[in-house]
Amino acid sequence: MWITLGLISSLLLGLYDVCKKHSLNHNAVLPVLFLSVLCGFLPMPFFLAGSRLLPEMMQQIHCYVPVATFSEHWHIFIKAFIVSTSWVLAYFAMKHLPISIVSPIRASGPVWTLIGAMLIFHERPLLQQWIGMAIVFVAYYAFSLIGREEGVHFHRSKWILFIFLATFIGTFSTLYDKYLFQKLHYIPMLVQFWFAFYNVVLLGLFTAIVWWPRRATFTPFEWRWSIPLIGLFLVASDFAYFNSVHDPAALIVVLSILRRSSVLVSFVAGCFLFRDINRRKKAWALAGVLAGVILIILS
Repeated sequence: MWITLGLISSLLLGLYDVCKKHSLNHNAVLPVLFLSVLCGFLPMPFFLAGSRLLPEMMQQIHCYVPVATFSEHWHIFIKAFIVSTSWVLAYFAMKHLPISIVSPIRASGPVWTLIGAMLIFHERPLLQQWIGMAIVFVAYYAFSLIGREEGVHFHRSKWILFIFLATFIGTFSTLYDKYLFQKLHYIPMLVQFWFAFYNVVLLGLFTAIVWWPRRATFTPFEWRWSIPLIGLFLVASDFAYFNSVHDPAALIVVLSILRRSSVLVSFVAGCFLFRDINRRKKAWALAGVLAGVILIILS
């Protein structure tokens, strides 16, 4: 069952990226981000109400939201802060870069997890991990050459820096998920409900402080049908993923590979829906990223 949930999560995550790109094209970033998160949270109060009125039924369908302690609130708030920071950077990058460049970089999270482990915990990578990192960085170089043909210079573009920072920060959330679910044994719906709530609060405050007072100087905001789908696809993807990770039989290695395969959905969409160019060259570079990531994960 956990493999099926992992595949469903991957497909929904790919569709989430597609809707995100559609919403952000020539549109204001922060209100899109806030409203999509708000739309994703809207179904959550029904789960909370059901958990209080019909707890046994909600437990049977794995949608029960228990009462959270102060410690649980604090842990989940930290996760929301990490993810919100990563999202702000990633959304700005997604607006200004082709999705067929952004998605492969986002898929390379395990590389940055490994580098973080080297810097923070002084771990020594295995030979297979060194080979995987080398393949990924060669693929990055290939993407940089392809990007130049589209006017994107990796060493000078702040949007490339943004997507790399977003990916690096996002790796901490991945490690944190493992800590919450497999060490502290948090219930998935507890994390998902309060994670969604704190994201609304954090991103709402950030949008109100940064964007609203100076909205006339930014790109005008335009409502699009894909904005609520961003939040709904993400919530559905997280629901499948959290329940998959929570399964005692789940293998994190396999789930990580399934999760990264969402890039295939967004890459194909970028090529055909958004008319990204250099498709064949990018496909080879994407294959390099995925090969390197799989080597690192399997090690």
